[in-house]
Amino acid sequence: MLRPTRLLALASLVALALLYWSPLQSYEHTASLVRQRERQVSALSAQGRELQARIASVQSGAGLVREARRLGFVKPGEQLFIVRGIDAWRAKH
Repeated sequence: MLRPTRLLALASLVALALLYWSPLQSYEHTASLVRQRERQVSALSAQGRELQARIASVQSGAGLVREARRLGFVKPGEQLFIVRGIDAWRAKH
């Protein structure tokens, strides 16, 4: 049989565990969010470095025009034509 002092000690341990449960859960959730944000920052940093390298590689006017054409830009007065099926045509010939 449990003595009243042991019962009180057990009840206080349970109460203490319940008091720590919510902060520990909150801490774990916050730590998970921090890890997720760190992965996002890492991915965005890599993307930024890649974009900086692309900017550095397009230093000449011809390179800039080539990159603009790749992105679908046209010069004023030009007409854009979209040709489809080039890969199929190349495979045939």
